[in-house]
Amino acid sequence: MALLVLEQLAHRVGKSDLLRLLDTTGGLSGQRVGKIEIGGGRAIVEVPTGWEDRLARALDGVTLHGRRIVAFAGSDSEIGSSGGTEDHLQRLVGLLELEREAESQRAIELARRLSPSEAESAGLALVELTILDEEAGLGGRYLVTLAKRSRSRLPWTRLNVGSPVVLTARRDSRIAVRGVIYERSDSSIAVAISQLPDEAEDVDLWRLDLSSDEISSQRQRAALERAMRAKGDRLAELRDVMLGKGKASFELAEPQQVLDEGLNATQRATVAFALSARDVALVHGPPGTGKTTTIVEVIRRAVRQGQKVLACGPSNMAVDNLLERLLAHGENAVRLGHPARVMPELRAHTLDLSVEKHGAVRVARKLVKDALALFRRAARTARAKPEPGARREMRAEAKSLLSDARRLEVQAVEQILDNADILCATTTGLDENLMGNRRFDLLVIDEACQTAEPGCWIAINRAERVVLAGDHQQLPPTVLSTEAQRQGYGISLFERLAEHDAPTLLRRLDTQYRMHVAIMDFSSLEFYDAELVAHQSVEAHRLCDLPGVASNPLTKTPLEFIDTAGAGYDEELETDGESRRNLREADLAAKKVQSLLEAGVAAADIGVITPYAAQVRFLRTKLAIDQLEIDTVDGFQGREKEAIVISLVRSNDSGEIGFLSDLRRMNVAMTRARRKLIVVGDSATLSVDPFYARLIEYFEGQGAYRTVWDEDL
Repeated sequence: MALLVLEQLAHRVGKSDLLRLLDTTGGLSGQRVGKIEIGGGRAIVEVPTGWEDRLARALDGVTLHGRRIVAFAGSDSEIGSSGGTEDHLQRLVGLLELEREAESQRAIELARRLSPSEAESAGLALVELTILDEEAGLGGRYLVTLAKRSRSRLPWTRLNVGSPVVLTARRDSRIAVRGVIYERSDSSIAVAISQLPDEAEDVDLWRLDLSSDEISSQRQRAALERAMRAKGDRLAELRDVMLGKGKASFELAEPQQVLDEGLNATQRATVAFALSARDVALVHGPPGTGKTTTIVEVIRRAVRQGQKVLACGPSNMAVDNLLERLLAHGENAVRLGHPARVMPELRAHTLDLSVEKHGAVRVARKLVKDALALFRRAARTARAKPEPGARREMRAEAKSLLSDARRLEVQAVEQILDNADILCATTTGLDENLMGNRRFDLLVIDEACQTAEPGCWIAINRAERVVLAGDHQQLPPTVLSTEAQRQGYGISLFERLAEHDAPTLLRRLDTQYRMHVAIMDFSSLEFYDAELVAHQSVEAHRLCDLPGVASNPLTKTPLEFIDTAGAGYDEELETDGESRRNLREADLAAKKVQSLLEAGVAAADIGVITPYAAQVRFLRTKLAIDQLEIDTVDGFQGREKEAIVISLVRSNDSGEIGFLSDLRRMNVAMTRARRKLIVVGDSATLSVDPFYARLIEYFEGQGAYRTVWDEDL
């Protein structure tokens, strides 16, 4: 027998589904199929020798339960790679390297393809910069403020606060330093760096480039390798549970006082379940069900038990959301990571700024100031023909002062970390040098489905037990490498564990507080086994219930699908680009936005979502309205608006829907709306996919289906 590997399977795919697929699509009778192993969104199927390649060609890209599966001929080494030995971690190391190479290759291709001026026009760089100021900054870093040589306004750029960058001398690329953008104004940009190299004093012009984060890849690889090597310790036990070699256990705990009385019954039961886990528990939070509220309660109760908690998320936004909730409850939490990447209103709670308030650091700041004065004096002396060795001595003294300052700062850091009940950080933002040998009684990772598995292992390395919270029916991790994606790198740890043993490990929240019941029901049917319930506070709310909003057919109904089929609303490729747009459909979406505004709906309460960046760009030009948000699905993850207009773009004779076939993105798009959801699309193109056929049928059943020819549209 030979092996066929099927990946990216939906969690509800069973052996009977695969046997039916092999028969109807692959032409292989179930009687000729051997052993089938399913786990972690992956299946390994024994097929007759000679069939593996033809089945891979026939099944690759086929949609099964709403997911386009990946199929390829396997080898003996595939056995067990998904189901539970250290081979899985070794495989992740290889996929991590593929992803790192893809990131590097993209940067190289951009650098080769674009001239400095083109890179600046694309928003990837700023050129012809001079240093306006240099001063001691956060946590012993330097803040270097740069501006255009001409002192003109900075052009539009993707270099935003928190972006990783490389500062390079224009005439000598060997003089370069990595940093993070700390502040930006119309005419200047401040970068936080460790220290400018000595050669920088002779540089007149600089270039600033958006950079990839190599440190993140290094930390993930080190964490995976440490987990593979672990023997006889807690990490080894957790690894075995995570890989299916050990069974997760739970213990009944004494009933605890509920800290947040607003929690519903399911949330309370989920909190108790998470706290009872000795190894790992999954909190599944569909849209609007209060997932973060629930895990904040888990964290707070753990702290009441005297436990130290590490609270993580895959993005700075996710971590800031957790921190903000914890601080609102008065918890003693410290935010790790670069302050430039933290929301301004939360920066006072970062480790760096907490250190600045420490008594020992006041002395350290004086030492830093003296050191910088010596560096500047050494630079001036260099131009005045100094005595032999004088300049070197000044720089050596300055470096000694910096060393003393750093020692005082380290002492302050240790005290702050020791005194905190909760440390908050991104999954890849845990600095080994900073953390030392610290371990945590509880690790909580929010939005755990949005990070590739290696990122989670950095934090797991330091945990006694783990709670993962997320929704594997929403956005998956972003993966650049096509090959890594094909081999399952886009399957998060949460999703893999959920598909392996959901009944044991997972509890789903079922009451949502966002959507009108009619907006909720389709996603509930398609993605959540029809188990979601709309809370009475939202189940019937409409736009016309908002103050100042007129009562008319647009605002009194929660749903509307506008069908453009047969009207010539054809898609096109963006000029000089690879993204798609649909200009007439954009006009129609804009018309619906204007109707909402005229009815009294505030621009800040309206969101326009479209899967294609070209459509986003066109709509932003067409609807240049303050506070109106227009973005891709990814940009709206975790967000909500009173009214959402979705432009699906795809309209063609061949029935091609591109990445609209990623149904989880459509789930995200449709569940951002609270009171009104308007979808614009071509049913003739969309209905080729059964999911969209069911979607249109649902709107029809709700009396919400219309066409572009309706007179009152």
